[in-house]
Amino acid sequence: MAKSRQHPRAGNAMRRVVPLFLAVALLAACSTTTRRPAPPRLISGSVPEGYTQRVRLLASDVEQFAKRSPEFFQGIRDSASDGSIDILALSGGGAGGAFGVGALTGLSRAHARPQYELVTGVSVGALLAPFAYLGSDWDEAMQQAFGGEATEHLIGSPRSTLLARLVSPMGHDHGSLYHLVDHFVTPAMIDAVARENAKGRRLVVATTDLDKGETVLWDMGAIASRGGEVARATFRDVLVASASVPGMFPPMLIHVQDGEHRYDELHVDGSVTTPVFTTPLIAELHPETLSMLHGANLYMIVNSQVHRFPRTTPLKTLPLLISGFGAALTFKTREAIAETIGITRQLGIRFLMTSIPVDYPENSFIDFNASSMRALFNYAANCAEQGKLWVTPEQGLRRNLMAHSVPPNGPPSCPTEDPAIVPKTP
Repeated sequence: MAKSRQHPRAGNAMRRVVPLFLAVALLAACSTTTRRPAPPRLISGSVPEGYTQRVRLLASDVEQFAKRSPEFFQGIRDSASDGSIDILALSGGGAGGAFGVGALTGLSRAHARPQYELVTGVSVGALLAPFAYLGSDWDEAMQQAFGGEATEHLIGSPRSTLLARLVSPMGHDHGSLYHLVDHFVTPAMIDAVARENAKGRRLVVATTDLDKGETVLWDMGAIASRGGEVARATFRDVLVASASVPGMFPPMLIHVQDGEHRYDELHVDGSVTTPVFTTPLIAELHPETLSMLHGANLYMIVNSQVHRFPRTTPLKTLPLLISGFGAALTFKTREAIAETIGITRQLGIRFLMTSIPVDYPENSFIDFNASSMRALFNYAANCAEQGKLWVTPEQGLRRNLMAHSVPPNGPPSCPTEDPAIVPKTP
C-alpha cells in the first residue's frame, strides 16, 4: 500500500495548532474553579444565607407562585397612589441598553414618566431596573453608570474575551462587569429600594440557574430590606448574574443553604431563558392571581431590534457565534411579546412598547463603543421627548415591516413614525 504524503504547509500548520490546543487544555485544567454541589432537587428551600424563601421564586414553581402572588400583587395595587397601576418591563440587549437609558431620560425630560409600581428587568434591563424603579432623580447616576467611559472597555476584544472564557470560565477575578455594578450599587441605592419596597412597589430581576436550566425571579426589594453590606453584596451579585452573557462574562456562583446543607448555584444571563417578562409563564395556570392587575398600564422597553435587514454573515467563528446568539435572542423576544399580548388582552391591561427600529443603523449587542452608545442614547431620548416612543405591538410590527422598503442608510425615524411615508423635499 502506498504511503500517503502530507503537504509541508499542512504539517507546519498542525505543528502550530496542536501545541496551542494542548496549552489551552492545560490552562483550563489548572484554572478550574472548585464549587460545592448544586441543590439536588428542582424545587427546594435553598436560599442565600440570611434570607427566607420569599426573596426569590423559581419560575416553574406553580405552588409557590399561587401562594405568594396575592400578597405580592395586592402590594402593587395598594402602592398606586394615583389609582393607576403602571408596570415597566426592561429587556436584555447588551450595548442596546443605551436605548433604554435614553428612553427613560427622555421621558423624564418630557415629564411623561410615571412612577412604576412594578419594574422587571433581564440582563442589561436588570442593570437599568433599579434606576427606573427609583425614578427620575436617579437619571444622572444611570447615565454615569452606562456612559461611554464606564462601559467602553467592558468586554475588551471579543475574540480575546472568548478565548479567555474558554481557558478560564470563571476568570481570574470577578471581571469588568462585576466592578461596574459594584460601583453603582451603593448603600444609598439599597436604602432607597428598601423604602420603596415597604410601600408595596416591586422590583424583580431574572437570572438563569444553569444547574437547573430554569429562570429564577429575584425580589430585589426583599433583598434590599435585609439591609447592610450583606444586602448590597447580594443585590450586586444578582444584577451581575442577570447580565453575565455566557462566553463574554464569568458566571456568578451564588452560595445557598437549606438550613442543613450548603450548596453552590451557577447563575448567568437571564436572557438565556427569558429575554423580557412581566409575569412568569406559570401565571397562565393561575390567571385569577393576576386579576388585581386589571386595567393596569404595561410599558415594555426592548433594548434590541425585533426585526433586522438581511446582511451577509462572514464564515468566521466569532461572527457566527454573535449572529447565532443575536438571532436566538430576537426570536425569543418576539415570543415573549406575543405571550404578553395574550395575557394583557385577557386581563384588560393596556400594553405599549418600544424597540430599536429595524431602520436604525446596524448595531451589535457587544458594540460598547462610546460614540455608538451615545448616538443610540440621543436617538431614544429625542424620540421620548417628542412623545414618539410608545406604540402598540401591532403598530410596532407594521412600522418595522414597512421599513423594509426604505434604505437603511438614511436617518431613522422614531418608533411612532411611519417610515413608508417619505418626507417631500422642498
